[in-house]
Amino acid sequence: MKRKTFLPFYLFTFLLFLAACTETVSDAKQEAVQPSIYPDYLGVTIPVNIAPLNFCMDDESVLRIDAVIIDRHGNNLHSQGEESVDFDLDDWHALLSQNSGDSLSVTVSAKYEDGWHTYRSFSIYVSPDSIDYGLCYRLIEPGYEVWSKMGIYERDLSSFDERPLIENTQFEGCVNCHSFNRGNPADMSLHIRGPHGATLLRHDDSPLTAYNTKTDQTLGFCVYPYWHPSGRYIAYSTNSTSQLFHSADSNRVEVFDTASDLQVYDVEKNELLLSPLLKQDSIYETYPVFSADGRSIYFCAARPPLSFGEGTGVGLLDSIHYNLCRIDFDPATGNFGDHIDVIVDAAAQHKSISFPRPSYDGRFLCYTLSDYGQFSIWHHEADLYLLDLATGESRPMAEANSKDTESFHNWSTNSRWLVLSSRRDDGLFTRPYFCHVDAKGNVSKAFMLPQRNPRRFYRDLFLSFNVPDFITGPTHFDGRQASRIINDESRQNFGVRIVSDSQ
Repeated sequence: MKRKTFLPFYLFTFLLFLAACTETVSDAKQEAVQPSIYPDYLGVTIPVNIAPLNFCMDDESVLRIDAVIIDRHGNNLHSQGEESVDFDLDDWHALLSQNSGDSLSVTVSAKYEDGWHTYRSFSIYVSPDSIDYGLCYRLIEPGYEVWSKMGIYERDLSSFDERPLIENTQFEGCVNCHSFNRGNPADMSLHIRGPHGATLLRHDDSPLTAYNTKTDQTLGFCVYPYWHPSGRYIAYSTNSTSQLFHSADSNRVEVFDTASDLQVYDVEKNELLLSPLLKQDSIYETYPVFSADGRSIYFCAARPPLSFGEGTGVGLLDSIHYNLCRIDFDPATGNFGDHIDVIVDAAAQHKSISFPRPSYDGRFLCYTLSDYGQFSIWHHEADLYLLDLATGESRPMAEANSKDTESFHNWSTNSRWLVLSSRRDDGLFTRPYFCHVDAKGNVSKAFMLPQRNPRRFYRDLFLSFNVPDFITGPTHFDGRQASRIINDESRQNFGVRIVSDSQ
């Protein structure tokens, strides 16, 4: 005799509750246009392992929203809600896994006062190229001269799980300039500013150590770190930075350098390697990054204006244009090349380059182009450009750019995904977006970092996402231990070595 199985009463009740909360889409008016949704996920390319792309209708007068996702085999995924659709996490990942390298069709219906409206379907392409485990970023208020509460956080990109690494409620100061070696959380650099200033370093999961990176032969503390692929070296800049408000726009601040140099830190020997070529008073050097093979350094360089005396203003600053440059580097000896090459002459176009980031496969380099200066986050005209390192040709990433600011960015470890900082959402807060870049340099439409209820999340979060960087796994960063180290007065000093140029 076949044994009967019964649902537990609490599960039966829960299923009845779900059924009662879901309305049947009936007598819907068929619209000829595709839906206007937030975030805009129409026609995007997504990683096979990304979190569910929950969304709302742009029109907030909507009473309910309903979405059905169907693949070409007839499998479907359904969600309905008052504010946002919320796809089941396991079902979402199962559907994406079954459709890797294929497209999904999404049909959206919205209920208004006059009833249901069903919109023309749109597609989402599921790329077989996976994205890294997570993203690490700083959440910060978009302030100018003072900091308040801020922290460094990591987010699992396959879900909505986020956790703080460290917050400045644990000490007095500012946390910034976090960096990993190609997403490897075992190699980590984190800069602390304020009365307990230090640079925290760990290499190969060695104990976290606090360093004083300022020396008597450098301008100041080391910032803007970028790891050598071997993990032995970190490229840094030292910058003397100021800021002022635009006379024509009191809501816009300009951040600029009055001096800057480059150096490379030898992790094994605890030495800063200095080259006279990268320490010229007549040149501002900043934003150093190692090439994919570790045998050269890309950086931004500009000639200073005639003076930075009394009356300094935007009229003077807009004459500063940074080019993309490169110098050889020998990882075996720590020597630098004997000359500097200009890779992209932006100054000749009366433009300026910031944030160069080479793909880890050595194929491309992404950079930000703006009208002037090197701090593009406040430049509404700033866009991303893609440099083909094989041909030397650059082009704007029109598919991923917007009418507002695109600034900082980083590559995934497989060099197929780019995370980019953009203010396209509201012009005020910086949000992380992703786009796919294939082996030929074709770029997909950018999509916003998914959230469980995106409108509620981004509307209630009065913080900007700063310096997003991929991580290949959890950082296992002990914030309490780090705060004890920061609050301790002891610091290790950097040694210094003047390095001769390679012959």
